Amino acid sequence: MTHAPRPRPSLTQLLGTTLPILQAPMAGVQGSALTVAVSNAGGLGALPCAMLGPDALRQELAAIQAQTDRPFNVNFFCHTPPAPDSAREAAWRTQLAPAYTEFGIDPAAIPAGPGRRPFDAESADLLAAFAPPVVSFHFGLPSPALLARVRGWGAKVLSSATTVEEARWLVAHGVDAVIAQGLEAGGHRGHFLSDDLTRQMGTFALVPQIVAAVDVPVIAAGGIADAAGVAAALALGAAGVQVGTAYLLCPEATVSAVHRRALQSAAARHTALTNLFTGRPARGIVNRFMHEHGPISPAAPPFPLATAAVAPLRAAAEAADSGAFSPLWAGQHAHACRPLPAAEITRALARHWTPPCTSSSSATA
Repeated sequence: MTHAPRPRPSLTQLLGTTLPILQAPMAGVQGSALTVAVSNAGGLGALPCAMLGPDALRQELAAIQAQTDRPFNVNFFCHTPPAPDSAREAAWRTQLAPAYTEFGIDPAAIPAGPGRRPFDAESADLLAAFAPPVVSFHFGLPSPALLARVRGWGAKVLSSATTVEEARWLVAHGVDAVIAQGLEAGGHRGHFLSDDLTRQMGTFALVPQIVAAVDVPVIAAGGIADAAGVAAALALGAAGVQVGTAYLLCPEATVSAVHRRALQSAAARHTALTNLFTGRPARGIVNRFMHEHGPISPAAPPFPLATAAVAPLRAAAEAADSGAFSPLWAGQHAHACRPLPAAEITRALARHWTPPCTSSSSATA
């Protein structure tokens, strides 16, 4: 005897939103203003937390709760920090030596730094006071004990999968919904079971396969920047979509001038995965740094240790109004970005979406 598959809950009911539109958390190019704007428009705004210290995180959470009573998401990374390798770091800085000379930078004066912080007990302690309704993770999930703490205040848990295997793993470990991140997506790959990029698929190949493999809502992410893309993802079985790049030109985003200019140029049509900026593959607009050293280089220290050596080059180039050494994160549909308010973009993305009928008036006993 076969059993019918367990029905998936509605994503909007699960998250408490009006629209099935999630704003992707984008560290370094946004703060609470974008989160609030998207949530107030009916979507699920998100706050990226991996680059925020405790005081900054507390301030941002307080700002969100002061400006919206709608659900929002806080996002953390779950990587295992690598052990520093002085020889590899020295080799990396040697490879960057010509650029240091060009900008008059002394590599010996560049401090080491982790660049990104994984979710930990201190983060959980801080969050508990705010009890955010949704918590999402990238690069897997935290330990069962930390995840239990998040569950303790009633938060819904989301995480990214780049393969069917990762989606199944996430469901087995208790997520409420899976974010199916296609290869087109801007920013860091969410992979955690394998570093092999050839195992990853495009969004519209990945989504239906994950939908068939799990019984929780699936959220499509990657290359979706307009209402037509949203409709296509929903037609393939996605319960909603997560969109990042389309929000980068919003006035609520904190994107730098050089990044904004690149997004509005012909260069935005050429993106690539690169590990040069952080040590982990992430999609961005191809620039001078990527041309000269990659875009994938075995010399780059593991995530997030590659960041420190590149930071002064980025700062020097941006001071000269150049994005030559900047991580210009963007997905493969970056040319669709528009400088519109986040609320307008959120509603436009859901233009073709029809809320599911919840009426039971026609039901029979």
